[in-house]
Amino acid sequence: MKITAIKTRIFLEGEDLITFIVGRIPKIQECSIVVITSKVVALSEYRTAKNINKEQLIKNESQRAIKTKHTWLTIKDGMFAANAGIDESNANGKLILLPKDSFQTAENLLVRLKKIYQIKRFGILITDSRTTPLRAGVMGVALGYAGFGGLRDYRGREDIFGRKLKITQTNLADSLATTATLIMGEGAEQTPLGIIEHPPVDFLRKTAPGELKIPIEDDMYRPFLVI
Repeated sequence: MKITAIKTRIFLEGEDLITFIVGRIPKIQECSIVVITSKVVALSEYRTAKNINKEQLIKNESQRAIKTKHTWLTIKDGMFAANAGIDESNANGKLILLPKDSFQTAENLLVRLKKIYQIKRFGILITDSRTTPLRAGVMGVALGYAGFGGLRDYRGREDIFGRKLKITQTNLADSLATTATLIMGEGAEQTPLGIIEHPPVDFLRKTAPGELKIPIEDDMYRPFLVI
């Protein structure tokens, strides 16, 4: 697997995302995934706001919001996020919200870019950054993806000693997002696009958007959550 970060000019609010991607990635090989940061996607959708009432905006953008010592801890689109994913970095004085529907955007991009690039085995991955409980620093997360399976299921297979695995599944989408985010950076690198060549995934015609989600009542960490 090879990951390449693509340096670009600054993406402007309201720009056409397809034109921007193809202008920086004119050709691509089969069995590749184009990685796009959520901030660029949000800007293309005019998902911005002026910093006039950030607290209310956070509440409006989340399914649940709890004020904590450092931030607002929220549930947004079935995932934990600080401040409902609203970001002020690299925003030129505005607040940038998360894309409206990252899975649908990924699917739309996949259909159009497949035709432009004339390829069949191809994927789209929209990334964001998240903190992890009890760990310092941020990691990449897949907000949306299309064209490949995001989960590898080992249940029913045997380990090296012949014991059948009961619960093991690998989160491919978030793993790829974390690896791509590591290469693309988090600061002033100006690399909102990336290419993953020959990732260890199955390329599919249709992605299951909910395959990574766990209902909160079934989550193993629920005893630690005051909800």
